[in-house]
Amino acid sequence: MDINELIAIIKKKLSDQINIQSIDIEDKSFLHKNHKGNQEGKYHLKLSIVSDELKNMNRIESNKKIYKVLDRELKETIHSIQIQLS
Repeated sequence: MDINELIAIIKKKLSDQINIQSIDIEDKSFLHKNHKGNQEGKYHLKLSIVSDELKNMNRIESNKKIYKVLDRELKETIHSIQIQLS
């Protein structure tokens, strides 16, 4: 799967299951290219999300909700995600 397909899937899944005003996803994989644990085909992503629903939760609850929605992608194609909520 290429990065553009993955970003489209993530945006759709999150938007379908969480009330989101806007979402921006950046591929940060290049920052980890030479790291020991880096795996080919696994991405490092930064999610910048504007969501009143998530903002009204505590940090742990909002992260759990995002991780639950992206469970399959986290197991198969995402190595790590950085989540920024506003």
